[in-house]
Amino acid sequence: MSHLLARRLLGAVAKPSFRTWTRAPTLNQQAVRHEHVNVKASNAKNDFVSLPIVSISSPDFITLPTAHLKRRRNIQTTARREAFDNCRCTECVNQDTMQRNFDTFSIPRDIRPVEAVIEGDDLHVTFIISLLQGDHENHRSVYSLDFICSYLFRNCNSPGFQAPVLWTAPDIQNDPPTVAFDEVMNPDSEEGIAKLTNLIQSHGFAFVSNTPVSPHETKRLLEHIGPIRNTHYGGFYDFIPDLALADTAYTNLALPAHTDTTYFTEPARLQAFHLLSHHPPPSTPSGAVAEGGKSLLVDGFKAADILKEEDPHAYNILTKQVVPWHASGNKGIAIRPSRMVPVLETTGTRRSLMRVRWNNDDRGVLPFFGKEGNEARWYAAARKWNETIKMKEMEYWVQLTPGNVLIFDNWRVLHGRSAFEGVRRICGGYINHDDFMSRWRNTNFSPKVVRRQVVG
Repeated sequence: MSHLLARRLLGAVAKPSFRTWTRAPTLNQQAVRHEHVNVKASNAKNDFVSLPIVSISSPDFITLPTAHLKRRRNIQTTARREAFDNCRCTECVNQDTMQRNFDTFSIPRDIRPVEAVIEGDDLHVTFIISLLQGDHENHRSVYSLDFICSYLFRNCNSPGFQAPVLWTAPDIQNDPPTVAFDEVMNPDSEEGIAKLTNLIQSHGFAFVSNTPVSPHETKRLLEHIGPIRNTHYGGFYDFIPDLALADTAYTNLALPAHTDTTYFTEPARLQAFHLLSHHPPPSTPSGAVAEGGKSLLVDGFKAADILKEEDPHAYNILTKQVVPWHASGNKGIAIRPSRMVPVLETTGTRRSLMRVRWNNDDRGVLPFFGKEGNEARWYAAARKWNETIKMKEMEYWVQLTPGNVLIFDNWRVLHGRSAFEGVRRICGGYINHDDFMSRWRNTNFSPKVVRRQVVG
């Protein structure tokens, strides 16, 4: 385990009074390295350790025997004060606000552990703090073994990670993820909203069936997930194809698969469409049905997975080569991200796919990359990507109907539509990433798990 991760896991912090303390001179580091620490263990049984003893051979190493992993893992601490920052006790953290009660950088550098004991499902570590005039004071830090295991054996930068359920059109054509409106909006239970947010998190989209055909109820549904995001298009939208705003979405033209708001530094996370009505042109005979306007959904994560398998070089280019994006069609609007961004955005040491950003219509002028052939390589990779998202099995076509609201993950699922005749009225809105994730966590996990995910 890396030294940095260990330092994050098992540090202790001083009491709030450290804000006014003056630390004693730093202890001789050689002496610290050779001290032995008292070790105790309670008789309480817990599921995380196979042996009752916590092994501490020096202030630098604590070994917890982890039965469920059938092996021992060293958890390393250090005498440096930067390490002692993760105690969650009531003295160190305000339990109402979950904010620290102390100044991290007032903790004496020579703080060190003197005792460790497992009590129930918690590890208690007592640290000695050197004061002036040779005095000392102890501080007891408490670490849930669940907390320790959680941060040791998963990516600490992505708490609450849920592997996406990748799909092609045949996978979901006959049984798309759906939740009933009344179930989602039930004031006596959060099971419905939990199911909806979890389906969006896992599959990238969901329908809300039997929704009242009104903008008011649609807006209420979206606000039940989170605040509606304001953009240069406004907040909650309700429009017909009249080009009231300079965007092809406000026409009756076909739209290829794309993601919205590529030009924002952080694109909108969720997007919603509710078809309120679709009337044929005025010249159409009475009783005629309006034609066209089918909605298109493509799982961008699945497409990226296919591209990575079939053409790793193209995938690599699209994750690394940054591209300009813009919104500048409306008067007084000139938006672009704070930096150029690749089509496929990855995160973490494993470079896991985090976000798809693709709208060829909103792509700016491709820069001259400097190295000969880079432009050609990007265009070749983008062509391969375009071919992948247009594969027949990737395209899930569905006719939206009044009362059936579509909500999808704009960071993952590309959307489009076929051309249509007549006048369609659609309402909907955007929701930010942080608001959606907060709602998902708080409806799908216990408060204890949420606190660990968000706070640590």
